Amino acid sequence: MSLDAALLALAALCFAVALQPALFAAMNLALLRTPEPELGGSGLVSILIPARNEAGNIAGTVRAALASTGTPVEVLVGDDHSTDGTAEIVSGLAAEEPRLRLVPVPSLPEGWTGKNAACAHLAGQARGGYLLFIDADVTLAPEAAARLAAHAARTACDLVSAVPRQRMDSLGERLTVPMIDFLLVGYLPVAAMRASLRPSLGAACGQLILASRTAYVATGGHGGIRTSLHDGVRLPRLFRAQGRRTDLVAGRDLALCHMYAGFREAWAGFSKNAHEGMATPRALPVWTLLLLLGQVVPWLLVAAGLLGGLGPAAFALAAAALALSLATRTAITLAVREPWPSIPLHPATVLVALAIQWNVLLRRERAGAASWKGRTYPVSGA
Repeated sequence: MSLDAALLALAALCFAVALQPALFAAMNLALLRTPEPELGGSGLVSILIPARNEAGNIAGTVRAALASTGTPVEVLVGDDHSTDGTAEIVSGLAAEEPRLRLVPVPSLPEGWTGKNAACAHLAGQARGGYLLFIDADVTLAPEAAARLAAHAARTACDLVSAVPRQRMDSLGERLTVPMIDFLLVGYLPVAAMRASLRPSLGAACGQLILASRTAYVATGGHGGIRTSLHDGVRLPRLFRAQGRRTDLVAGRDLALCHMYAGFREAWAGFSKNAHEGMATPRALPVWTLLLLLGQVVPWLLVAAGLLGGLGPAAFALAAAALALSLATRTAITLAVREPWPSIPLHPATVLVALAIQWNVLLRRERAGAASWKGRTYPVSGA
């Protein structure tokens, strides 16, 4: 095969690979809507917040949760052996608010990860018919709890999740965080997820998960994924494996999250999740081809074409693939209300995401462990 023919074939492949997430995004953005609340509410919702050294966030998170409207709420904060004043801040707020309780988390049991142990303990203390687990850096909108509980009741789903709108203040955050929504919206077949109970189609965002108490107890909840570091992947799959329906909804109007402060924190955080996400020997080579061919190589081919290195047909296909890639990222970014200056960073964002995943996969055999919040856990399958 001549070089021109090879480049034409590569450009055609890039176009085909870029077309898939473009089509998925078009369908998914039409399906992922912000749910409406029920008139009169859905009964008591327990808002459960595991917190370990979250003094900088916890007051705002708690106040926003207490400001919930549309359904009655209680707010439980699990202090997971914080050393920075988290417990004192919550205690001060609880002295003036009977709906708020500080719940000390027991010592970490063997074989558990910290967040799962804290969430399971909080669930055992909760009184609500729905359990809304949120991270300590998530600020709920006033009707978020009511909307999620109403959607769960209307659709007979036992678990409903959403990706909050992501606050990104630094370049490092804009090079990492946007991949959450891009991967979910561009590669998860939402229609198939809703039509099937296949565990592999289960997806959630660990920052914001609502579960019915009945299903949570029946499935084992966080106790059923006690060794996991990625509840956004494992919890909905656990529910689905036991015949329970799960769903995703649009989260931009439900909550705001500031995950990380800069590139170093983002790298560490996404590395922790990668152990149970893309960074597996089978999955990562496939993801690498999909993301490189559909989202990065078209930029290189177009640059080569502008320098005269491509024939007209190959250049046209490469330009079309680039347009699809950019349009997909733009549509998702605008829909979830992420910062628009992150859009031209898209190919770099993809490369950073792959670098994180490959670093985790290649390091796994040597380290055999993952670290987070001052704790080290063995990696499953390492």
